Amino acid sequence: MKLVYTDHAIADLQRLKEFIAIHNPSAAARIAAELIGKVSLLTESPHIGSPVKMAPVPDSVRDMVFSKYVVRYSVHTNVIVVLRVWHELEGER
Repeated sequence: MKLVYTDHAIADLQRLKEFIAIHNPSAAARIAAELIGKVSLLTESPHIGSPVKMAPVPDSVRDMVFSKYVVRYSVHTNVIVVLRVWHELEGER
């Protein structure tokens, strides 16, 4: 299964990395790498996240929580699309 990131998700990852780097530069690179590693697990287990009940088709849009980060993604026949990424303190994006 193919994994793709929306422009919003890429911007989210960059924003999170830059914010963390202000306080702890070494943690920024580590956390970014861990997030990307966790997201890559979706290719093997696309339904690992919880369904987003407010989505038009709840089983196709899911949230995977890793530490304090939420990855929202959609599951399609041959592709998983990472829609957004945020820290739980930011609230839903």
